[in-house]
Amino acid sequence: MSTTADQPRVTRHPVQQLDFSSDTREILRNATRDIETFGLRDRLIVDIDSHHEEILEWDEVLGNLDDEVLRDYGRGIAESVSGAREFALTADMPGLRFQEVGGRIPHAPERREPVPEGEGQSYTVTERAIDALGIDYQVVFPQTMLGIGMHPSPRIATALIMAYNKWFTEKVLGRDPRIKTMLGLPITDPDAAIETIRLYHDHPGVLGFLITSQRFFSVHENAYMPVYAELEKHGMPLGFHAGPNWGDSWTKTMNRFTAVHAMSFVTCNMTHLSNWLFNGLPERFPGLDVIWIESGLAWIPFLMQRLDHEYLLRVSDAPLLEKFPSEYMREMYYTTQPLEVSHPQALRQTLDMMNAEQTLLYSSDWPHWDFDPPARIMTIDGLSETARDNILGRNAQRLFGTDKLPDPAHHAGA
Repeated sequence: MSTTADQPRVTRHPVQQLDFSSDTREILRNATRDIETFGLRDRLIVDIDSHHEEILEWDEVLGNLDDEVLRDYGRGIAESVSGAREFALTADMPGLRFQEVGGRIPHAPERREPVPEGEGQSYTVTERAIDALGIDYQVVFPQTMLGIGMHPSPRIATALIMAYNKWFTEKVLGRDPRIKTMLGLPITDPDAAIETIRLYHDHPGVLGFLITSQRFFSVHENAYMPVYAELEKHGMPLGFHAGPNWGDSWTKTMNRFTAVHAMSFVTCNMTHLSNWLFNGLPERFPGLDVIWIESGLAWIPFLMQRLDHEYLLRVSDAPLLEKFPSEYMREMYYTTQPLEVSHPQALRQTLDMMNAEQTLLYSSDWPHWDFDPPARIMTIDGLSETARDNILGRNAQRLFGTDKLPDPAHHAGA
């Protein structure tokens, strides 16, 4: 087709080429630019949900297994089974990983950017992300281990959680005070879960404890009550981290990963939260703060309305409750990511219904393909500056305490 003089000319700009070895700081170049654009250095920023890929150092994790037979068995799998070096003993299915769209999204957690010899992959890339995003503290979770709730062997699952926690606290935490975590609980073994809480609750890098939400268990079973009591005793918040699951009874009817991603991250936390409420756990453990992680926000007003409606019809089904389910939900905590911004009016209503100024915690979910940099909070219309400050960091600081999240020197006027 010929080009005429009155047609606009297309300007070709240089393309930033990224691959699985790209440096985190290069991938986050735009987020770094936003630090100055939005004055983020003047705000306390606490990232409640980010990830590292522990499989890149999986042999070290296996080395922390207390069970000598299981440790030897895991390393035997890693050495003898093709492609199993990074997944030995886990329930992960590498062939069904769709997050990075067949490798076309290179800031996936499986990236292999070079790090200085001896520095450790997880520690180094986490520090780079903290600097590039301009945040003060970053809560770091594993990636593959977040599917541990679907492991077919509770014994192996418990052993892996204990080994990972030992490795992470020794190899990653403590080197940089900006790196924090909420350690996973081996909840299928309540005694091991209590042992984990007692062992790590006073670690300066451990802000709370985590249950991976992709699991088929009832949060209200009596076996777990001593675990919640132990958390409450030590003032340690409990998080539920959602995840994708294509094998659930409903999601296995879906033929597109996007549909699975949209639904499964939400339905698991909705189920656990509903059980948590109707069995009166907020009344039984009033001092235990609960956080619902990586489910976005759009489901919250729906569940508030739905549970309130059902509660009014059958109050006798929840005899321990002293107020509406929605009132308890307004006292719980939620993380922002993935923040649904496509319907601004609905988002504003959601933020109001959930009392976001006091309950919402910023999270990036870096390095996942749908991550949100801190600037995302600055672009929400209608938020007061106090609300932005609270969501970006002050709510987290009040929740976890200034002893574990003190004001950094550059915020304290030093």
